[in-house]
Amino acid sequence: MLRRLCNFGNYLNLGPTFIKAIRKMQTQAHGLVVADAIESLAAVVGKHNVSTSLAVRQHHGKDESYHECQPPEVVVFPENTQHVSELAKICYEHVLPIIPFGSGTGLEGGTTAGRPGTVCFDLSKMDKVVSVHAEDFDVVVQPGVTRLALNSYLRDTGLWFPVDPGSDASLCGMAATSASGTTAVRYGTMRENVMNLEVVLADGRIINTAGEGRRTRKTSAGYNLTNLFVGSEGTLGIITKATLRLYGIPEAMTSAVCHFPSVKAAVDTAIQTLQSGIPVARIEFLDDVHMMACNKYSNMNYKEAPSLFLEFHGSEQSVEDQAKAVGEIVALNEGLDFVWAKDVEDRNRLWKARHNCFYAVLALRPGCKPIVTDVCVPISNLTEIIVKTKEDIESSQLTGPIVGHVGDGNFHTIMMVDPKNRDEFTAAKALADRMAERAQAMDGTCTGEHGIGLGKRHLLVKEIGQTGIDVMKQLKRTLDPKGIMNPGKVLFE
Repeated sequence: MLRRLCNFGNYLNLGPTFIKAIRKMQTQAHGLVVADAIESLAAVVGKHNVSTSLAVRQHHGKDESYHECQPPEVVVFPENTQHVSELAKICYEHVLPIIPFGSGTGLEGGTTAGRPGTVCFDLSKMDKVVSVHAEDFDVVVQPGVTRLALNSYLRDTGLWFPVDPGSDASLCGMAATSASGTTAVRYGTMRENVMNLEVVLADGRIINTAGEGRRTRKTSAGYNLTNLFVGSEGTLGIITKATLRLYGIPEAMTSAVCHFPSVKAAVDTAIQTLQSGIPVARIEFLDDVHMMACNKYSNMNYKEAPSLFLEFHGSEQSVEDQAKAVGEIVALNEGLDFVWAKDVEDRNRLWKARHNCFYAVLALRPGCKPIVTDVCVPISNLTEIIVKTKEDIESSQLTGPIVGHVGDGNFHTIMMVDPKNRDEFTAAKALADRMAERAQAMDGTCTGEHGIGLGKRHLLVKEIGQTGIDVMKQLKRTLDPKGIMNPGKVLFE
């Protein structure tokens, strides 16, 4: 009712005083509802699993993006799916917004609480590997299991889960954002590697998107509910279990770094490698600024020039053949200074430097905030868009290194801005929008792996079209009729 009054006030242009008064009443009303609901929440999970501490709430009100912290009213820590279901029923009854929280490594403000009365579901205590089916190459995990924790658990099986976004993200959070990363060129994204999901809906009902216990490599039974929830960013339900594909650990792995005289030469090498059918496992692009940042942060001594980080998987012979073939392509594009990393320690050091790129860039301008964005285009358009983006960054005089999973046409910029300099912030946001619009004009997407969250909702309309947005809203209303699941994310309210 209060929200309708607020909207009505806006419609009649009654001014900020009226709107402010209504919002104050709305907040007070929510406060009473939340106070009443907290007792019910605690009855489900115990008082030790409910927190209204400001420090805890602030931790759960932000991710690693530039978006300001907006803490929830209360944080709950369910320990099993039944807890999640019962908590969701309480929130549904009291019309309290729900935000699922994994590891907080998102980059588009997906965990910020924009509404009063928000309840954050921290799923970190649901951290069991439920079952491993080594002979079938799959695993079932709860939402608190992270990428590195799973691979540590699997170390004696000869299997691994290769999807690698860089951060040690929770696997169900990775499913919720349709994450990918450095190995997508060989092993695919989360969308290709999720076989089944257990999801708690807004009203507390529990569904298994491919059927309870189903672990088949393919199915044509009914609608593809699994991929409806992959990439839904917590707006349609809470993922409480995921069945994932596993892969055999390769017999041999070799990594390398090589440098190029220009951005174009480096990206052309990546494209020609793929067009030659060479099955690289990773092929990452870093521009000169990023290489400088990595050298300083990780104590490396690489040439500060546009560079490719590569990795080859397979048998000893096949890895050698792949490396030789790529070496010839590198030479054709005037690449030089091949640095090889064949043993585990050297490879880990190389890829740790690559994964620490984000923190390396943060160290370039201490006290500044990062505006991180990503886009993805067909690989035939990759050289053109990266070159144009590099020129755009240089002309804007912003600090904005480029890094890319160029094997699948995806790249990122990390623009460091002074939070006190509004002009700098505005310029960085405008540049990020131009980059997204440029990608869309080249048959690409405004985000390859970060998701929409808060920051790219306006771009989704252009990409999907109004009819597509309307269909998404219809799906949202059907699964979440009260609009309590991570409201305001992906779609404008």
